[in-house]
Amino acid sequence: MNIKVCGITQLKQLQQLDGLNIAFAGLIFHKESPRYVVGKISKEELQATDFDVKKVGVFVNAAYPEIMQMIEDYDLDVVQLHGDETPELCGQLSDDVEVIKAFSIGEGSASIDGMLADYDDVCDYYLFDTASKDGRAGGTGEKFDWKLISKSKIEKPFFLSGGIGVEDVAKIKAFKHPDYFGIDVNSRFEKSPGVKDMALLLQLKQGLKK
Repeated sequence: MNIKVCGITQLKQLQQLDGLNIAFAGLIFHKESPRYVVGKISKEELQATDFDVKKVGVFVNAAYPEIMQMIEDYDLDVVQLHGDETPELCGQLSDDVEVIKAFSIGEGSASIDGMLADYDDVCDYYLFDTASKDGRAGGTGEKFDWKLISKSKIEKPFFLSGGIGVEDVAKIKAFKHPDYFGIDVNSRFEKSPGVKDMALLLQLKQGLKK
């Protein structure tokens, strides 16, 4: 089970995630987020590191030049597109980095397979998050009904996201899908926005191993 911890704002915590053998760490480049990383971790600090954890830049409707600049400045391994990005943009970016395309899922969502069809050839992973009632991109702290995607073909590695906490270990382990790749966690593992509770993350990791 792969774990992605999103919303990292401290270099020390990125180092701690690396020590816990967490697979992916999300750095948010969306200015409206309380976990906006610019000004909290410098590009010089990141460029001087050599971590195994994959650094994921999270963007919401950013333009191609801006994303490419952040890839270079912050030495990003992956980009996560959490807005209304087109398949064409995903394809452009996939020439340089791995691409995670996020989709918001709610009760009124269209066919999952139909939603994904145009992105199949231009992304490396999908991420399914909870649709917010006010149109915000992620960050709801709530779960969607995982049954909505359990019967979809998908046919690409995907992350489950949205309101996942340490109390969900049994549910995480019980969910089945041939392309189920990992989970994305954030607010339920925080002491404050952007500051993670490493003891809780360790508890999650150990619980998933049992």
